[in-house]
Parts: sequence; structure tokens; C-alpha cells
Amino acid sequence: MYTYIALFLGINVGGRHRIKMTDLRLLLKDLGLEDVNSYIQSGNLVFRSEKVDTSELSEKISAAIADNYDFKPKVLILKKEKFVWDMEANPFPEVESDDRRLHVFFLAEKAENPDIAGMEEVKNDSEQFELTENAFYLYAPDGVGHSKLVSKLDRLIGVPTTGRNWRTIRKIREMANELEKLVTL
Repeated sequence: MYTYIALFLGINVGGRHRIKMTDLRLLLKDLGLEDVNSYIQSGNLVFRSEKVDTSELSEKISAAIADNYDFKPKVLILKKEKFVWDMEANPFPEVESDDRRLHVFFLAEKAENPDIAGMEEVKNDSEQFELTENAFYLYAPDGVGHSKLVSKLDRLIGVPTTGRNWRTIRKIREMANELEKLVTL
């Protein structure tokens, strides 16, 4: 049995593509996923499954939502170990305490030709970023709501992303750790 994190792109944002987390948890349980738990309304779930193929899990969840709602969201599924690895790869550990301004944008796939020069051009002077194979890390001291870089990020990277602030990232890891503790008791 594996522990997974599901990150949904664009649900419950700006009043669009609304799904109650209680309904989403029930939907995933109906798909045979176990110990499903959610964090806040923006689509962060932790669950367990014997399935190994994250692409298959993603498609299964996305299709089930499309069958029950009027949209088909992109769902990024990460094994807990991968999620934790991406956390530990944070290039800005000195600002982890500023957990609402430090963000990780998980990439749906590897960025083949990201426009780094374009990112440098549109970023605010106070922003710092780093792109890795799996994630885009952004420290935005003025907040992401004021970031031109964030508004153009998917286009500049060339692949869909879904971002979470450091506070949410820590909470998701905590939930995944707790789930594994419960299962081993």
C-alpha cells in the first residue's frame, strides 16, 4: 500500500469548478482509494492505494469528477516520498518561516523549454525563484497576488503547474506522515 498526495489544478478557485471536499473524499473512496483525507478547500488530498501508476490514478480520479460534475480537472498525483523529496529540495530554506510567501509549484510534467529569461524579465525585484526538473520554487515577499511571474508561469514554463504555499506543503506532509503512523499501528 502506498501513500499518495493528490493536488488538483483549478478547483474551488474564484468560485469556479466547485466541489465540496466531503463530496470529493467520498468520490475517491468510491473509487477504492483508502484513508482519504483533505486539507482546505483548494484540492489537497492524501490517500492510500495499492495502485502504482500515478498517471492511471490521476486519470481515474479526473474521469470520475467529469462523470459527476460539469468539468474535468487535471489532478497531479505524487507518491509521498516524491512530495517529501521536492520539499527537501527547497532552494530557499532560509525563508521557510515566511510560509505564506514561499511557494512550490509542482510541474505536471518535465519542462522541456522553459523561458527562464522571460521569467527574469517579469519577476518583481524582490522575488527569487528556481526551476528544477519537478518543481518551481518561488519566494514572493510581496505576495503572489502581486506577482506578474505567477500570472504567466504556466506559459513561461511550458507545462501546467499547481502551486501551494509552504504552510500548506508542511500540513500535507504532516497529514501523510500521520496516515502512515495510523496504518502501522
